[in-house]
Amino acid sequence: MSGPVSTPSPSVPQDDPTGLQSFAVLLRRMNGELNRVTEEFAQAQDLHLTDMRALIAILDDDPALGPMTPGRLRKHLNLTSGAMTACVDRLEKAGHIRRVRAAEDRRVVHLHYADAAREVAREFFRPLALSTDTARGRFTRDELLVVVRFLAEMNHELSRLREAPAPPAPAG
Repeated sequence: MSGPVSTPSPSVPQDDPTGLQSFAVLLRRMNGELNRVTEEFAQAQDLHLTDMRALIAILDDDPALGPMTPGRLRKHLNLTSGAMTACVDRLEKAGHIRRVRAAEDRRVVHLHYADAAREVAREFFRPLALSTDTARGRFTRDELLVVVRFLAEMNHELSRLREAPAPPAPAG
């Protein structure tokens, strides 16, 4: 791993590189690029964007919560029961996921990312992984720990926003 970069990237607004505006711009740019790559994968696999969101949720699920279920996925994606069923049906038919009945209660269905589909995704996203690793290599371990802490806190705050009740509509 090489040493820290002493000057900010040219894409960081120079007037206040750690200000809210800089973070907003950089996070939007990164989100836009990640969305572009995700959309290309969805197109290549003939998937809806909702299907991609479902695959990502299954892939990134917290193991402490147990295997992903259609009900938990429906809540996470904020879909109706019918839309969730259609999404899971499409993903299973395309070979991206497997439905597995729980051994302790056959009424419960667990959703698992299919191994073959995982390999297809791994191959498609390899350039993104290499780019991520290249960027990581420009930072020290201590710097990366701060970045990880920031990203974890952002994810926590974004989760809180999703769970918060919607603000009332303006009167008028």
